[in-house]
Amino acid sequence: MAEETALPLMFLLLFLLTRRRADLEHTSLGQRNDARRRLRIRQYFQQRQRKMILMVMAHGNSSTNCRKRIWCKPRSSDWWERVVLDEFQPNDWLENFRMSKETFFHVCNKLKPMVSRRNTHLRPALPLEKRVAVAFWRLATNVEYRTISHLFGIGRSTVCKCVREVCHAIVTLLKPLYLSLPSNDGFEMTAQRFVRKWNFPQCVGVIDSCHIPISAPPQYHRDFLNGKGWHSVVLQGVVDDTGKFWDVCTGSSGSSLDAKILRNSDLWTTATERRLFPDCSKNIIGTPVNYLLIGSSSYPLQEWLLKPYSEMEALTPHQLVFNYTLSQAHAIIEDTFRRLKARWQCLLKRNDCSLELIPTMITACCILHNVCEKHNDGFNSEWLGVLGQEEFPQPNQMVSDRTVDSQAEEIREALSVYFMGLQER
Repeated sequence: MAEETALPLMFLLLFLLTRRRADLEHTSLGQRNDARRRLRIRQYFQQRQRKMILMVMAHGNSSTNCRKRIWCKPRSSDWWERVVLDEFQPNDWLENFRMSKETFFHVCNKLKPMVSRRNTHLRPALPLEKRVAVAFWRLATNVEYRTISHLFGIGRSTVCKCVREVCHAIVTLLKPLYLSLPSNDGFEMTAQRFVRKWNFPQCVGVIDSCHIPISAPPQYHRDFLNGKGWHSVVLQGVVDDTGKFWDVCTGSSGSSLDAKILRNSDLWTTATERRLFPDCSKNIIGTPVNYLLIGSSSYPLQEWLLKPYSEMEALTPHQLVFNYTLSQAHAIIEDTFRRLKARWQCLLKRNDCSLELIPTMITACCILHNVCEKHNDGFNSEWLGVLGQEEFPQPNQMVSDRTVDSQAEEIREALSVYFMGLQER
């Protein structure tokens, strides 16, 4: 009987001993794993410490005037430093950078707060002037990044970064200086020049649009197909009598109508709220006429925006004279777009930059156009030769906006009678 009672107790004791042994082995394994992990961490930090010491020692033994460039391939900048800076003549600067050397360095100085970079212990920074020159070369030629990379002795990613940063800096820093709404005195002087040149009173600007070729975007590419069947974004611009922009709106898809682009722009909002022009009305044939813009028939007729009479109807002699006078003054923006694209040929050829960057790039080109015009930098008429080989002809927008504004109709009628009186003198 005693043996039968002792046997279960022996089995229970054996089970407890076996379980205790397993628990001890599991605890020992966990401790060994923790020890190995701590050892690996300690070895890792020791290796990092040795590397840091070696880097500090190598930096201390190297000459401060000859720092080794790392993380980049060795490249030659001889063309920029020796040829461009030392040997380029005035014609070379104009031909390659589309502006004089003096204007180039003036722009560099204005862009310095956003474009300049400091040297680091790892490598010297790309000079400010070289960064700007890379961007201007791209805007003037639209050549591949690889070609510019070899020319300036920098990486392709650096070329892309320079173009992006310089364009954003131009829009941020130069637009308030070179592309902004004129002052009251500026509007008055512009109106006087429109009268002297084309006998068009109270006109202070001409509005029109221009399609800029782009590569087909990955999404919504049909929205960017224009009437000629190629992908584009639209530049809406307003210029004065000298062909300088004072308002631009960029980025609309190529399928958008001119009237829709205008109504979605800040220009429309400002004008409809009567904040665009100061109140400087003049009495013309008994009708008060304030400052105004002129545009093509695709725009809506407004008090501040006149367009020609529709040629689909029989026109009176004074209406024909009005259309002729308006077309003579309107030609200034057509010439401006031609000069803009001839000078900055990234607007003439298909642009393969990202769709987010293209509107900024177009605006930057308009600002640089104003910079060159204001500083009286030369314009080589031979540049216009590329327009004759234009791969992407501008679409003709045949849709006429039929919005009727009675006050605008009175102003247009008064001006047509005024122009007819000038013809009869």
